[in-house]
Amino acid sequence: MSETTYTPRLKSVYETDIRKAMQEQFSYDNVMMVPRIEKVVINMGVGEATGDSKKPTVAAEDLAKIAGQKPVITKARTSIAGFKVRENMPIGAKVTLRKDKMYDFLDRLIQIALPRVRDFRGLNPKSFDGNGNFAMGIKEHIVFPEINYDKVDQMWGMDIIVCTTAKTDDEARALLKAFNFPFRQ
Repeated sequence: MSETTYTPRLKSVYETDIRKAMQEQFSYDNVMMVPRIEKVVINMGVGEATGDSKKPTVAAEDLAKIAGQKPVITKARTSIAGFKVRENMPIGAKVTLRKDKMYDFLDRLIQIALPRVRDFRGLNPKSFDGNGNFAMGIKEHIVFPEINYDKVDQMWGMDIIVCTTAKTDDEARALLKAFNFPFRQ
């Protein structure tokens, strides 16, 4: 009886093609110096949480469908009277993806979700933080196929941060381009 193990498509592409190409392009001494994607953090802020305390829970359920992993409900650190926010009030949800779930999510993001974004002209190639991490925002969470459009009563935006082991933004940009991230020209 043979046991087949599941390997995400992007992970095998990285191990077979991207790692070798990056090593040649940046002339790294060994394979372990080649940058890789470490984690993906997805954050969903729910501004309407001040009026309805059930909104962050609903957002967390949608985020769980998108990420395939249970998110953490984030709470306010301090009270802000102008926004009617009290300390420890639930105001959003976040999830950190690593390993296989991260590669599966990135595959769905690049192949399915981003092409479904209305008026999409490509990702901003300047959205790097100086340490090789890339941040992007999506205005509507319904671009993901896991979300049933008919059952959504409210659309939420989400921030997606791709953390890499790259030392510079140029290395990270080359890595993400190799993963077919659709950057603007």
